Amino acid sequence: MPAYDRIYLNGAWTPSHNPARLTVVDPATEQPLARVPAGTARDADAAVTAARAAFGPWSRTGVAERAGYLRAIAAELTRRAGDLAQLITQDVGCPIAFSRAVQVTLPVNSFLQAAQTALAYPFEQRQGPSLVVREPYGVVAAITPWNFPLHQVAAKVAYALAAGNTVVLKPSELAPLSVWHLTDIIDFVGLPPGVFNLVSGTGPDVGEALAAHPEVDVVSFTGSTRAGRRVASMAAETIKKVTLELGGKSPAVMLPDADPARVVPAVLAASFLNNGQTCSALTRLIVPRSVLGETEELARHCAREWVPADPGHEQTRLGPLISSAQRHQVRTHIRNALASGAKLVTGGEAPPPEPSRGFFVRPTILSRVTSDMAIHHQEVFGPVLAIETYETQAEAVRIANNTNYGLAAAVWSADEDRALAVARELRAGQIQVNGSAFDPNAPFGGYKQSGNGREGGRAGLEELLETKAIQL
Repeated sequence: MPAYDRIYLNGAWTPSHNPARLTVVDPATEQPLARVPAGTARDADAAVTAARAAFGPWSRTGVAERAGYLRAIAAELTRRAGDLAQLITQDVGCPIAFSRAVQVTLPVNSFLQAAQTALAYPFEQRQGPSLVVREPYGVVAAITPWNFPLHQVAAKVAYALAAGNTVVLKPSELAPLSVWHLTDIIDFVGLPPGVFNLVSGTGPDVGEALAAHPEVDVVSFTGSTRAGRRVASMAAETIKKVTLELGGKSPAVMLPDADPARVVPAVLAASFLNNGQTCSALTRLIVPRSVLGETEELARHCAREWVPADPGHEQTRLGPLISSAQRHQVRTHIRNALASGAKLVTGGEAPPPEPSRGFFVRPTILSRVTSDMAIHHQEVFGPVLAIETYETQAEAVRIANNTNYGLAAAVWSADEDRALAVARELRAGQIQVNGSAFDPNAPFGGYKQSGNGREGGRAGLEELLETKAIQL
């Protein structure tokens, strides 16, 4: 069991400069789980110093050796998968079945795929009279969110290490505990000192110190669009590279020839995934006006299967939100949407009858949502689906694209070619056609205010590599 009372610097568990602690709360019980260091800018600076010193030797380490470390980390994650799933369910509130199927398996995949991608990648290529060399940037500051606390870390850390960079990680203070276990694994497999460093704390105290630090070469941030703007503005002072994976308000377009009985439950599942706390969740269902009534009834019926319950139970599909503040925000979105004229199909802002404790909200379906409503534009980050209508395919595409976000989208049609044609018109970073499975190794990232840069696969590796042209 790792020591939650310390940060990890230069290959050793180390006390923070600040004796204060941040309390991590179980969102299903509202009871404390653990206390972690409230790190400081001094801690961030010490971590960057260690990472900078380790960069030279690590960047010269052979790709095969780096890949070996990543595979060892993946193997140990797999060995501890059961315990990690239980911990993430307590930390985040997501159902235990989801933790096992997604919250642990995706991080294992990231470390394995980063190793495989690096081994196959041409770091040097002749291009005419030049030798084009791809080499690591240096120190990568990874600032990660709470909703996928281990996956989002692995997606950044694994590829940064595979590319030959060193890392300073600041996890979310709301759900950080699985990161201590990952760090324990990194220590266990013997990654060289300074190659990976962990500093917990708040965004203003640690995140901003890393974003502004002159010895940080890349900031890789996942979180809210508001926080992303702050990170980018601070990083701009030193002209460092910044990649941002931010919010979403992702549409699912049901074309007239699609079967509502197939589309509605699939979209509802994608909207309520991880208790609705997924940046790429399909939170707007855009349907032909002629089938609105049928769609509402199907949605009402399907929502009955999403009953708020103890996330530790095997049959639970919908757990609590991460905090009381998040619960208040979601309820406020619902209340404002109804005040603006949306129709409540099911759910609402009133607390569910059970459980009596925990940050639970009712699964909510809102219909007759229009583009002038805030619920059309604003990310809710809870189990809330908005239904919108259209008359023509062109109008459907216009409604889908009428958002400042562009992280994900989906389209459904009986004609795959027609669905693909619409998919090409949607302005988003990843698009599902007819309920296709998520590909964790495809480039992941957004258009517009959903951010910039990509994670995963070859594109994710290249985001963390500089390009040098040597004329021969």
